[in-house]
Amino acid sequence: MSFDFDATVVGAGAVGLACGRALSKRGLTVLVLEKDGHIGQGVSSRNSEVIHGGLYYPSGSLKARFCVEGRRALYDFLASRKIDHRKCGKLVVATQEAEVQRIEAIFEQATANGVEGLAHLTGAQARALEPELNAHAAILSPESGLFDSHGYMLALQGEIEDAGGSVVVSAPFEGAESLLGGGFTIRVGGEGAMEITSRLLVTAPGLSAQAVAAAVEGYPAGDIPAGHFGKGVYFRLVGKAPFDRLIYPPPIPGALGTHYRKDLGGQAVFGPDLAYVETEDYSVDPAKAEVFAAYIRRFWPGLPDGALTPDYAGIRPKLHGPGEPQPDFQLHGVEHHGIEGLMALFGIESPGLTSSLAIGEAVAKTLTSPS
Repeated sequence: MSFDFDATVVGAGAVGLACGRALSKRGLTVLVLEKDGHIGQGVSSRNSEVIHGGLYYPSGSLKARFCVEGRRALYDFLASRKIDHRKCGKLVVATQEAEVQRIEAIFEQATANGVEGLAHLTGAQARALEPELNAHAAILSPESGLFDSHGYMLALQGEIEDAGGSVVVSAPFEGAESLLGGGFTIRVGGEGAMEITSRLLVTAPGLSAQAVAAAVEGYPAGDIPAGHFGKGVYFRLVGKAPFDRLIYPPPIPGALGTHYRKDLGGQAVFGPDLAYVETEDYSVDPAKAEVFAAYIRRFWPGLPDGALTPDYAGIRPKLHGPGEPQPDFQLHGVEHHGIEGLMALFGIESPGLTSSLAIGEAVAKTLTSPS
């Protein structure tokens, strides 16, 4: 049977586009469907644009593996395509003696994950690097950095299209049915509503992962993990950025917590916090500035009064609710749902952006390897 496309990807965020690129590299004709009017308007555009080293994630997890592999591949990709980025390094800071054991556990986990160049620093050594920092001790991760995530996604789109594929926006996925003998009929909405056929199907739509999976005929409801919206807001500093490196206190339950970055434009940004919400609400409450300021002064006592201004908010597709343990990425292939040719991605939050090239390669390899 002939198909309109070899592979269709739902979602034109960083991970969906990376999946499309990896499939294109294998000579497949690829269609990427995006419900919004532009690529990368969801989770991929509302984050810290941090390149994570791979410090925190449990040994043997997909997050640990994909973050380290993806980070190495990402730096090569960005450099070779002249996409703006900066390997600024990160300090994970214990602001008091009670936090030293926590950052030591992070050091041990990062070492087990194969993160390169890690170093223990005394408080004095940390302050020699960042004089305004309050640090009892710190860990230096020189491989952490920042990048232009939108420039990255445009490059992924360009490579898909250069290989003969298509990235179509304002084209919501409305459902799919399996065909006898393999492949899918896929219903596409929007102004140019149509049906297409595709041999392979990848769902990587971020916040709507559960709804998209449920719209695939025959997808077992019990295989769809419960989803939660984890909202985080950011505040920008009015004034000169105090640090060159990323500054991270120890993580909070369920997330890495409010951290500092000097963005590629040279401005200081703090965030995100974490609050569970029921809807996609991207408002930022200015009153949160006081809570942020108190937290920030733990590692930057010199924060001036009234220097924080509301910036933006992001929402992460979490698979755990408040107080629940943070699970791994979930890549559901035929062994989960029983549908040949389908890969469904769930819970691709941090470090999904850093991990995107590695996730794309894993998805493409699984779907194109002989069974």
